[in-house]
Formats: sequence, C-alpha cells, structure tokens
Amino acid sequence: MTSLFSGLITSKMRVKILMRLFLNPERQAYLRELSDEFNASPSQVREELRQLDDAGFLKSHKNGRQILYQANQEHSLFKELQSMVQKALGMNRILDSIIQRLGNLEEAYLIDDYAEGKDTGIIDLILVGNIDQNNLPDLVRKTESYIDRKIRTLSLNSEEWKKLQKNLMNRPIIKLWEEKANTKY
Repeated sequence: MTSLFSGLITSKMRVKILMRLFLNPERQAYLRELSDEFNASPSQVREELRQLDDAGFLKSHKNGRQILYQANQEHSLFKELQSMVQKALGMNRILDSIIQRLGNLEEAYLIDDYAEGKDTGIIDLILVGNIDQNNLPDLVRKTESYIDRKIRTLSLNSEEWKKLQKNLMNRPIIKLWEEKANTKY
C-alpha cells in the first residue's frame, strides 16, 4: 500500500479500511461492500472492522440487517489519522503544487472515487478559477510521478462552475481548498 502506513500498521487490510473511511469521513460503508471492494473475505474485513471499532477509531450502527461503519470524527487521533491518509495518497503534494503554480485558484474539489475514499489510482480534481492552462499539464505530470497515481483535472472559471455545480454536487465530492479562507480541508 504506502510506506507511510506500512511501517506503522502491519495489517494491509487495516490500512485499506483506514484509507477508505478516513479520506472522506462523512461516507459510510458496510462489510460486504468493503469485502467486495478489497477483494477479501468478509471474515478478514470483519475482524479488522471489529478491532478498529473496539479501539474507537470507527463508529458503527445497524441499518436493518447491515452494520454501517464510518470514521469516528470525535476520536482524539482523528485529525492525525486523516492527515496521514491524505499524505499517503499524495493530497498534500497535489494541493501545494496547484496552489503555488496555477494562477488564481479559487476552489479545488476532489470528486468521484477518491471522494468516496476509494484508492483507484486515478484522482479526479475540479479546479475553479483563472487556471494557468500552460503550466497545468506539466504540473500534473510531475505530481503524478511523485504520488504514483494518475490525475485528471477539470478546470472551470467561476461562471462555468456555477452552471455545473448543481450537477456535480450529486456526485461524491470533497472541497480541498478555498481561496477566501485560504484554507486546506
């Protein structure tokens, strides 16, 4: 998986679960969904979920016959674990590169698989603002080599974003950065 976690956490399944649930802590997942996604036996996933739940890193609740799991945002180590997940996936490098080199970036969003917490190897970003289109391909290529993942970008100006925002908000989406607050999420 990633060297950042592999030395700290010896179970690869536990790393996958943490990455899946801590990248987007609002998302929930159930045992069978994670088992299918990770191509692992339900018993293997169940044991890791139980240990993470017992340690307080996850919250769980029943929904009919299924138990839904999500990151426990109230845990004292939540912010640190989420930061480690983002660093392991290269989000910090992506953001730092984009903010420093792309012109007048107003907002940046992570969409689709990564916004759901799924590490599929393709990161989809929406960049809103007056983006320097000449530097974008070179920046993407260099960042991809650092993080060993592909990056797809959709650059929109403010008016284009306003027109498409309603449709895009129906997809999994996480705001990564906003100029007004000059804040990373």
